[in-house]
Amino acid sequence: MTDDLFTDRKRRAALWFRELRDQIVAAFEGVEDAHTDGPHSGGAPGRFELRETSRQGPDGSDAGGGLMSVMRGGRVFEKVGVNVSEVYGPLGDQAQRSLTARKEIPGLQDDPRFWASGISLVAHMQNPHVPAVHMNTRMFWTPGGWWFGGGSDLNPCIEYAEDTADFHATLQRHCDPHGADLYPRFKEWADEYFFIPHRKRARGVGGIFYDDHCTGDWEADFAFTQDVGRAFLPAFLAQVERRRMMDWSDADKETQLIHRGLYAEYNLVYDRGTKFGLQTGHDPDAVLMSLPPFARWV
Repeated sequence: MTDDLFTDRKRRAALWFRELRDQIVAAFEGVEDAHTDGPHSGGAPGRFELRETSRQGPDGSDAGGGLMSVMRGGRVFEKVGVNVSEVYGPLGDQAQRSLTARKEIPGLQDDPRFWASGISLVAHMQNPHVPAVHMNTRMFWTPGGWWFGGGSDLNPCIEYAEDTADFHATLQRHCDPHGADLYPRFKEWADEYFFIPHRKRARGVGGIFYDDHCTGDWEADFAFTQDVGRAFLPAFLAQVERRRMMDWSDADKETQLIHRGLYAEYNLVYDRGTKFGLQTGHDPDAVLMSLPPFARWV
């Protein structure tokens, strides 16, 4: 595989993640504009604040960065972040150990260069009846290989069976054209991955998760990853529209805050992306964007 070919493929992947970010930001601001009646509809519609992020390599050199986009205190979204990044350089020892613990990467000890780009999204909602949600997709490259990863999962504090079924059905419709085995396999992976061992329970109602995905056909794997991203808005916005006008009580809000504690525990203790981002020196505010604005423990 020539360097020029992979330079082009990196460019295409990074551009796609940025395009997806732009689509989602526009859609979420549209939801804010549309919420003119019902609970928490007063005040100005929420808008994303943008900040460039940067990363320094182990030697202090420029090693990429990204764009951090966060909306706080909206009518519908209490806090939502949609970040994109493109980072590169040599992997430090800790990051190398973390990576090689789960994946064999030929020649990594001799040539520890890496490149990674992706989109990461977490939304925490004002209304406890509207589920929180997570989505990310990414491409990773080293001289010894490349792969894709990502997925999305729904995290309601008040569960509705129809929301869960609809969310999963939309994900499956986008997965099935790439292989009938992908959705059930990646759904099972999500059920295992988004589990909180010390609580002995799942973080939410699942979705799909995949990592180290490399069939040997880059175009096919990239096309699948794009469709995982395309599935997100129809899968999630259907739940927002179904629930955003529902009234809520103080007890409902308490339930939401306690559930957010589970989300924070998972992301700080188990999440691979959080660990890798901090290990590789990325902007900690961008890495920890996923944390809720408020949470409660009992």
